[in-house]
Amino acid sequence: MTATNIKDKHTMMTTDPVEPLILKLSVPTIISMLVSSFYNMADTYFVGKVSTEATAAVGVVFSLMAIIQAIGFYFGHGSGNYISRELGKKNVEDAEYMASTAFFSTLTAGVILLLSGSIFVKPFAVLLGATPTILNDVVDYMQIILIGAPFTMSSFVLNNQLRYQGNAAYAMLGIVSGAVINIGLDPLFIFVFDMGVKGAALATVLSQVISFILLLIGMNKGSIIKLSVKKIKFRLYYQIQIFKGGLPSLLRQGLASISTMLLNHVAGGYSDAAIAGISVVTRVTMFANSALIGFGQGFQPVVGFNFGAKLYDRVKKGFWFCVKVALGFLVTVSVVGFIFSEGIISAFRNDPEVIKIGAFTLRAYAVAFPLNSIIVMSNMLFQSSGKTVSASLMASARQGLFLIPILYIMNYFFGLRGIQLAQCITDYCSFFLAIPLLINYLKKL
Repeated sequence: MTATNIKDKHTMMTTDPVEPLILKLSVPTIISMLVSSFYNMADTYFVGKVSTEATAAVGVVFSLMAIIQAIGFYFGHGSGNYISRELGKKNVEDAEYMASTAFFSTLTAGVILLLSGSIFVKPFAVLLGATPTILNDVVDYMQIILIGAPFTMSSFVLNNQLRYQGNAAYAMLGIVSGAVINIGLDPLFIFVFDMGVKGAALATVLSQVISFILLLIGMNKGSIIKLSVKKIKFRLYYQIQIFKGGLPSLLRQGLASISTMLLNHVAGGYSDAAIAGISVVTRVTMFANSALIGFGQGFQPVVGFNFGAKLYDRVKKGFWFCVKVALGFLVTVSVVGFIFSEGIISAFRNDPEVIKIGAFTLRAYAVAFPLNSIIVMSNMLFQSSGKTVSASLMASARQGLFLIPILYIMNYFFGLRGIQLAQCITDYCSFFLAIPLLINYLKKL
């Protein structure tokens, strides 16, 4: 990209009206996040036509998907936050060093996970929460998913590096293309080729490889910065910057994986239907939350550029705009989820026990879901402006700091009903943690 184009990008991010700018950047990221969640939603939907055990198996491997996503987001958000702030300072060369270093580091991490996971696949499956009745399905699904780990992780990095430069449209193209292919391949492999859960996994991996290729092309054709092996910097400084920017994402997604594993273990003590019902709710709420996160991701490069340029009023204005829009959206989603809970769950698995367990869980989620307008937007504000401690604390709260102890306490006193209420209580605790952190930050800003 030419120096003129780089200057135009900087001018756009630091002078265009904040609200329209966020909307412009968030539309592609919302689409990207929604379509990304289709990877897991599609698998859950089509596998749900096979059996309750198959649905539970895919739900168990969701923990592995969360680990893959956690590592990808760690490098993607860690490098992306740094890149946007450096571009805000017009320091393009340093941004390119960071991009290449993070990308090739991610490929290496993906290969390590592939090898280690494949060697210890059965113990890993049990650790994730597989019961004896679904162990074989979990292993079949997981072995194939691991093959795609390096490509999936790297896709998250490319996607985030593109959007942190303000090139969300390129990021969207790569993600959407892969998801559309996945949705098309799922029924073909599962039913036509009669591959069952293996078919669902193969469809996911093939679509993610295609997505990776498209994102790599977009990174080197349509972005401000370019990737190159020559630009890798083996310096502790860059790894520290990745750590500072990516730790909140690693904690958020990593703890999501751990809490999902623990949830599978606890729910598995009741029945496979309990695992299936709760895992369907997890996927459905993840889909709704994806739209929220996508909207917030349109806000993040605005924070990075303007924080780097010391235009703090624009940062605050953008934050409150995002909170208001997010609140309206989440209230609407919660009302729909509460009223139509049975129909939503039955669309994935028409099993009376699964529907009963899932419907109550979805209603419990809906009661607290609007609080995420403050929880998520505060987290993104802290992360994109380099406030690692606050961002990490908020990221940890909803997925682990509160959820894990609440899960076990509620299970001990209230059994399965307590498990179903755990996330709702966790969201209230996270909200009351976010308020003082946010007030303190805005005063300093």
